[in-house]
Amino acid sequence: MNSFNTLKLTINRWPKASLAAGYRHSVALKADGTVTATGDNKYGQCETGGWRDIVAVAAGNAHTGNSHTAGLRADGTVVAVGWNKHLQCEVSGWRNIAAIAAGWRRTVGIQADGKVMAVGRNNEGQCNVSQWQGIVAVAAGDWHTAGLQMDGSVTAAGNNRYGQCHVSGWRSIVAVAAGYLHTAGLQTDGTVVAVGMNQRGQCEISGWYGIVAIAAGSHHTVGLKADGSVVAAGWNEHGQCEVSGWRDMVAVAAGCAHTLGLKSDGTVVAAGRNLEGQCHNGGWDDIRL
Repeated sequence: MNSFNTLKLTINRWPKASLAAGYRHSVALKADGTVTATGDNKYGQCETGGWRDIVAVAAGNAHTGNSHTAGLRADGTVVAVGWNKHLQCEVSGWRNIAAIAAGWRRTVGIQADGKVMAVGRNNEGQCNVSQWQGIVAVAAGDWHTAGLQMDGSVTAAGNNRYGQCHVSGWRSIVAVAAGYLHTAGLQTDGTVVAVGMNQRGQCEISGWYGIVAIAAGSHHTVGLKADGSVVAAGWNEHGQCEVSGWRDMVAVAAGCAHTLGLKSDGTVVAAGRNLEGQCHNGGWDDIRL
């Protein structure tokens, strides 16, 4: 198998996001390829009812407001709805996309050849990713973008005020997550590393172990353990870190001030801010595992 096909296979095998948590909305991919969303819909970010053949979802997350939602189709094209002031929803021309991420004011896509493309606000250089190669996963924070390379190293672009882009020394990484001004990386041994702003304790993850997936909200970090339980660190004003009782989880997502968990039976649980109904997902079921 040549290097291109090896990379494409690696990307396609990477877990696709079935849950996404935005600023004040939540998104879930159903087993039939349709998408459901709840919460703030001021900019139409929950208008996903007509989407079909979706294999992954992403939600723009910002501590300051406004949001959009993106969906990756099975044919490698991308759709997006919501706030579009910075053209972050202008993805209709994208082709051969294997994975997506959404940050504040931008959308990021990985092509099957491991190259990365991005649209939206670029004032801090967070969209300067066109030279990246061999990328298998991306994470989009508010003002920075992190890319996981096939060899387990990580690269980053954008605002680095708090050192959230200081990831060049990371090795043996299998997943990345990006919050407002921090970045987290899951290592092959199930431990987690983090850099960036730690004002709320969102980088206090050194004692975590047995982690199989991670997510980053604006000021909190979430880890899914191999036994199906969940841990969280950071800002907890709205109870977004109250996940210690969760069990039988297979996926997690973190928004600005809320956290989502997908159970093995396809149902979803939530904790945190719910003023806009972003945690009103009690009727959600048959969510893609």
